[in-house]
Amino acid sequence: MTHTPVGPGHHGTGAQPATPAKRRPRRRLRWIGGGVLVLAVAAAGVSYALYSQLDGNIKGVDLDRSLGDDRPAKLPTSGQNVLVLGSDSRAGANAGLGTGHVAGARSDTALVIHIPEGRKQAVAVSIPRDTLVTRPECVKDDGTKLPSAGRVMFNSVYSSAGPACVVKTVEKMSGVRLDHFVEIDFAGFKGLVDAIGGVPVTVDRDIHDSSSGLDLAAGTHRLTGTQALQFVRTRHGIGDGSDLGRIGMQQKFLMALLAEIKKQDLMGSPTKAYAVADDLTTALTTDSGLASLTKLAEFSRSMNGVDTSTMETIMLPVRYDTQDPNRVVAAEPRAKQLWTALRTDGTIPDSAKKSPARGGATP
Repeated sequence: MTHTPVGPGHHGTGAQPATPAKRRPRRRLRWIGGGVLVLAVAAAGVSYALYSQLDGNIKGVDLDRSLGDDRPAKLPTSGQNVLVLGSDSRAGANAGLGTGHVAGARSDTALVIHIPEGRKQAVAVSIPRDTLVTRPECVKDDGTKLPSAGRVMFNSVYSSAGPACVVKTVEKMSGVRLDHFVEIDFAGFKGLVDAIGGVPVTVDRDIHDSSSGLDLAAGTHRLTGTQALQFVRTRHGIGDGSDLGRIGMQQKFLMALLAEIKKQDLMGSPTKAYAVADDLTTALTTDSGLASLTKLAEFSRSMNGVDTSTMETIMLPVRYDTQDPNRVVAAEPRAKQLWTALRTDGTIPDSAKKSPARGGATP
């Protein structure tokens, strides 16, 4: 079995880059979707009609109209902050994964990606879905207003008011201006994994999770789309069984997925390239500034210097809530230190990278 090394899902580790072909310069990551689409479309030699179909697959959200002018200041540099969401509709095809039937959708995965000036080393900050936050007043998709509310679970914001409200919530809690927003629907994510022939990951211990349905022995496995979806949802049987353990799994898989896409010879298989592009565009929702193949391509080219092997992945510093031990809250002052770093040069202080502990303690 081919082994693609996958680093732990925390504290600045990720998948190792694939070995470059002979006499070919090392190719660097082309950010979440954009470069993959461009490569896939070029490889497939698609007609204008097919190009338009792929272009029409992408759903766009007008953040400027939804959020107005009451937003944090943009970075003083040419750096970028991007919110990446993995949305989870646990109905239909997803309901067969042992996760139950839950109405609507939630943002099951949330990463704030900071890409500094110079585009050399990105930082990905995970926000635990069980974090209690203050949701600001938001305008729902139907135009009605949702009043602000305190102590709501972060991942419920999506189902309550949609992705624009998630962006507003993150900006309010962090003071970080989000330049772009990318959402990947897990149903399409499942199809993408199958389209590229699976993703290899390595686990250091057996995982048997009756809730997600994941059953893996320690070692390296090439996960199918269904297994990949189970993998990023797994929390029982790892760590303390909380959502914090799931975050490490999600980060590990994201790095492995990006490394595998980068490794794929899409140029040698136009049919496969188009299938990958179709699955990916169908799964994507972005802000209106990225909601076309052309705009994604432009953004992709600006991200050419970012490499998965140097990406630092950390978790928002949190502590267990004193009122509800099944929930977490931001651990201060470490969370503030982290957000301040993302508003400036992106250098995360070591004190903001420590893991949380049970019982409300923050080491």
